[in-house]
Amino acid sequence: MHSHENTEILARPPGGLLGGWISRSELALQLGVSEDTLRRWDALRSGPPCVRAGRKVFYRRTTVLEWLEEQETTVSRRKRYGGRR
Repeated sequence: MHSHENTEILARPPGGLLGGWISRSELALQLGVSEDTLRRWDALRSGPPCVRAGRKVFYRRTTVLEWLEEQETTVSRRKRYGGRR
């Protein structure tokens, strides 16, 4: 298998029912934040949208990527217009 094929396999979410979803613990690891931070963002409605299935919390991968892009735009605006110091 070539390295290009490996990249495609890693980028493709696993199949099955939850293929396009990520758990709170997985997202915390990916973002380098704690699960408590994700809980706090959820309570403040400042983090990526999530869904609950009983006690489990899941995030749609595509929605998390969109949320990250929105954060990038917000940071750029703050820098441009002076924001907090």
